[in-house]
Amino acid sequence: MYCAQANSRMAEWSRTIAFGLTLLIMLVGLFGQIIPVFPGIVVIWVAALGYGVVTSFNSFGWIMFAIITLLMLVGVSIDNVLMGAGAKQSGASWASLGIMLVAGTLGTLFFPPFGGLIAMPLAVLIYEYFVHRDWKKAWKIVGGLASGWGVSFFVRLGLSVAMIVAWMIWDFLR
Repeated sequence: MYCAQANSRMAEWSRTIAFGLTLLIMLVGLFGQIIPVFPGIVVIWVAALGYGVVTSFNSFGWIMFAIITLLMLVGVSIDNVLMGAGAKQSGASWASLGIMLVAGTLGTLFFPPFGGLIAMPLAVLIYEYFVHRDWKKAWKIVGGLASGWGVSFFVRLGLSVAMIVAWMIWDFLR
């Protein structure tokens, strides 16, 4: 009987530590979103994955983790979608959006962590200038790209909060 009580207390103690560490890592991910190159939403997802591994996934845990995973996938792709939409709304061509994605990818690979952040608007600016021969129009398109990026920040922040809430529901209803 004493052994069962000790195991029960130990399980509660380790579960409390798992909860606290997971919450701490998730908050680092949430507040890390302020830094443009910090993958905060992925950090939150990794924390949820670690929590599931440490506390053992059950059926409900798998469902909640699937929801968290879907939110993360939307969050990591929303930058490109909203930046592209902002640029397109400001008059960017489809070719410019393709160049933006290639420049962002190459810039990130060859000049991390800020290479992609610099390469995307620079590539759009240069390409649109050569297409239109008008700096004002090219800068307007880059402004649209930047406004799309700003909107994506708030969308990612909201998705991050939703991921943390889903994890808390998962823990509470465990």
